[in-house]
Amino acid sequence: MPLHEKSETAYAEVLARNPGEDEFHQAVREVLESIGPVLGKHPQYTDAKIVSRICEPERQIIFRVPWEDDQGRIHINRGFRVEFNSTLGPYKGGLRFHPSVRLGTIKFLGFEQIFKNALTGLPIGGGKGGSDFDPKGRSDREVMRFCQSFMTELYRHIGEHTDVPAGDIGVGGREIGYLFGQYKRITNRYESGVLTGKGLPYGGAQVRTEATGYGCVFFVEEMLAARGESFDGKRVVVSGSGNVALYAMEKARQLGATVVACSDSDGYVLDEKGLDVELLKEIKEVRRERLSRYPETVSGAVYVPGRRVWEVPCEVALPCATQNEITGKEAEEMVRGGCTAVGEGANMPTTPEGTRVFLEAGVAFAPGKAANAGGVATSALEMQQNASRDSWSFEYSERRLREIMRGIHARCRETAEEYGMPGNYIAGANIAAYTKVADAMLSLGLI
Repeated sequence: MPLHEKSETAYAEVLARNPGEDEFHQAVREVLESIGPVLGKHPQYTDAKIVSRICEPERQIIFRVPWEDDQGRIHINRGFRVEFNSTLGPYKGGLRFHPSVRLGTIKFLGFEQIFKNALTGLPIGGGKGGSDFDPKGRSDREVMRFCQSFMTELYRHIGEHTDVPAGDIGVGGREIGYLFGQYKRITNRYESGVLTGKGLPYGGAQVRTEATGYGCVFFVEEMLAARGESFDGKRVVVSGSGNVALYAMEKARQLGATVVACSDSDGYVLDEKGLDVELLKEIKEVRRERLSRYPETVSGAVYVPGRRVWEVPCEVALPCATQNEITGKEAEEMVRGGCTAVGEGANMPTTPEGTRVFLEAGVAFAPGKAANAGGVATSALEMQQNASRDSWSFEYSERRLREIMRGIHARCRETAEEYGMPGNYIAGANIAAYTKVADAMLSLGLI
C-alpha cells in the first residue's frame, strides 16, 4: 500500500537513520500505511512532525553483560533497553532473552509497544529490552548469574515512575525473580512496581501469567461476536508452546473450541481429539521438555518434525510464537483450509503479504498490537496493586482483563468505521493509538 505523501519523508528518514533494521522498518511502515487519512484530516500532526518524533526513540541503551557459567567459563552478552515514548506514562514493555535479539528487534518491539499500550487506555508509555543471552539449557544458577549481571547495569535506567520492564520470550517468573532480587539488593529499596510479572508471594498479580493468551482469545471472541459467531465448536490451531500459546489454548478450550495443534521450533503436535493443555503445561513449564514427548503419553496424537503448523486446517488461527511466521503462501493455504479468523498472540507474526491475503479474503484479522495487549494491560494492573499495597482475586483480575480487551476491540472497530474502513482492525488499531499518542505529544510541547 502506498504511503500518504506526508508520511513518505518521515519513512525515508527512518530507513536512512536505521539501516539494516528490517523488522523496525516493517513495523513503522505498517503504521504509516494506516494513518494517511488522519494526516490529511489533522494537519497539526504534520506541522509538529509527530511522525518523525514518534519514530525516534527517546533513549537507546546498549551495555555489556559479562557472566560466568558453571564450569567457570566467561561469557559476554549484549544488553538492550530502548525507552521509546513516555508521553502517556512511564516506559512499559518486556525483556526478551533470545539469541536473535539485536537492536533492530528491540526497536521494532518497542515501537509496537507504544501503540499497544495506548490502546489499553491505561497511563503507560512504550519501551522494550532484552539480550542475546539464551536461557535454554542453562542451569538455574547460570541464569541467576546472568540476570544479576544484566540488572547491575539496567537498574540505573529503570524505576516505577520511569521505566517498568516485564517478561517476554525467555524471561518468565524465574528470571523476573532474579532480576528483582538484584534490583532490591543494589538500590536497598523494596520498589515492587519496578518490574511486573513477579511471583505472587512478592507482589505479583493474579492472571499475569495467563494474561496475554487469555487476552488474545477475549479479543477474538469479541471479533467473532461482531460477526454473529463464537468459539463454540471452532477448530483452532496455535503456533508456539510457550506461555502465550499455552494460555490461549486453555481459554479457547474453556470457550468451547477444539484446539488440535500447536508447535515448537522443531515441528508441531497434532491431536484431533483436542490437545490436553494440562499435559502440555507439565511438559513445557515443569519438565521443560520438547513437544515431541506429548505423543508418548497420548494415544492417537502425532508429532510432525520439520513442518509448519499452518498446514493443519483450522477455522481460527492464533499465531503465538514470534514475528513473521505466517507468510503470504501460508496465509493462502490457511484460507483454503477454512480459516476465517486470526488473532495475533505474538508481536507481528504475519508478514505484510500474509496480512494482505487475509484482508482480501475477508478473514477477521486481529493485529498483535490490539490482540496481545492483555499482557501489558495486566502488568499495568499489577503496578496499580503495588502502588496501593493491594492484592486482587483471580476472578476480579480476569474480569478487569476481559473489560480492557472488550474496550480495545470497541475502539479499534469504531475507529475503523469512522475512517471508512469497517472491519479493518489493523487500521482501527493504528489510528486509534496514533491519535491518542499524537494528541498527548501536542499537549506536552516540543520535548
